[in-house]
Amino acid sequence: MTNAKNYIEKHKNRFIDELIELLKIPSISADSAFSQDVINTSDLIKTSLENAGCDLVEICETPGYPIVYGEKIIDPNLPTVLVYGHYDVQPPDPLDLWDSPPFEPVIKKTTTHPEGAIFARGACDDKGQLFMHVKALEYMTSNNQLPCNVKFMIEGEEEVGSESLAWFVTKHQEKLVNDVILISDTGMIANDIPSITTGLRGLSYVEVEVTGPNRDLHSGLYGGAVANPINILTKMIASLHDEDNHITIPGFYNKVENLSLEERAEMAKAPFSLEDYKKALDIDAVYGEQGYTTNERNSIRPTLDVNGIWGGYTGEGAKTVIASKAFAKISMRLVPNQDWTEITALFKSHFEKIAPKGVTVKVTPHHGGQGYVTPIDSIGYRAAAKAYTDTFGKNPIPQRSGGSIPIVSLFEKELKSKTILMGFGLDSDAIHSPNEHFGIFNYLKGIETIPLFYSYFTEMKLAEL
Repeated sequence: MTNAKNYIEKHKNRFIDELIELLKIPSISADSAFSQDVINTSDLIKTSLENAGCDLVEICETPGYPIVYGEKIIDPNLPTVLVYGHYDVQPPDPLDLWDSPPFEPVIKKTTTHPEGAIFARGACDDKGQLFMHVKALEYMTSNNQLPCNVKFMIEGEEEVGSESLAWFVTKHQEKLVNDVILISDTGMIANDIPSITTGLRGLSYVEVEVTGPNRDLHSGLYGGAVANPINILTKMIASLHDEDNHITIPGFYNKVENLSLEERAEMAKAPFSLEDYKKALDIDAVYGEQGYTTNERNSIRPTLDVNGIWGGYTGEGAKTVIASKAFAKISMRLVPNQDWTEITALFKSHFEKIAPKGVTVKVTPHHGGQGYVTPIDSIGYRAAAKAYTDTFGKNPIPQRSGGSIPIVSLFEKELKSKTILMGFGLDSDAIHSPNEHFGIFNYLKGIETIPLFYSYFTEMKLAEL
């Protein structure tokens, strides 16, 4: 056993109990009813960082929720790792689909987690993965194993667009100076197939509103004679894809990065069972852009999806009405080189243009972010790969993710440093969904692997000087 394994085994129950206490707090940033819970969570993170060995920990006020900043500077001449994470979580709705209350964590065994997993909102995204870094720091400081400087920047608005983080980063560049940024808010292929996320998609999120008559109308008296906003909205949305599921917005693909056949062949080496994928989702067929595989569709290709649609009467029984308004929320996942502000403008222009007479259209942009790619020949990636190899016994596979972490591109722009995405969750962990969970194996394996990244990164960085 390595020293880290010994330490983790000795403190395993405490590590799990402390994470469970963190998961009990409903830090839902999207709902103002939970604002005090979000603030309470920042206080707990501050205490945890102090207990783990940080010499300085601050609750930094922002225009929104606070950012917890911590640091352990052992020698200004040594490299510095900046750890980013978020303590806010997604709303748990729909509550009736949870097998246990979302903020009353329970440990259960599953097919993918035979040693047990913690079921709770935020277990994997991102409290469990964030807490791995806190416990890894505890191990390194308590055993005098920290080889470099470390800074923590933990925010409470990731699930609502990280607006205050952008404000904070631009105002505190000197405080946040680093040699590499380390984030665990992604996943890996399987517990026996480690992988490192090397690419993230960007995001454009908008809300659309279609207005017809100046009031709700009787569908018998006016049906067929007046434009129905719900009918119109569904037609407009349907027109955004063609028969090959290609997005029809003019200019949408102009800057899309097309990977070479060689790169696509490398991606295809990652283990994947289409039958298992369909079985896990209880579907009989996959769906998407023609000419691409499932793993390509959800990682290297842009998408457009309706995330919510509403209007008219949705209560019990019948109400024969033509609604005055119809609404939808639409997200577009973007690939590197697609600028989210440009795509948002293209969507707005196109959606307004295709509206027929008899209705008016309003497009409200919400938030977005750029895509990102980590070079696999960088010191950070090579150090992470070596760390995974040590703890998992096999080389990790570089993998592009379909998800978005908009602040990664912001970090590169403002702080001029690369980000390494060392995720330990699994696709089956149901983040953003009912019954979210995080494997005990994954949690502890992260705590074991992270200190090795520090060691290898420091060694490689110093050798470069």
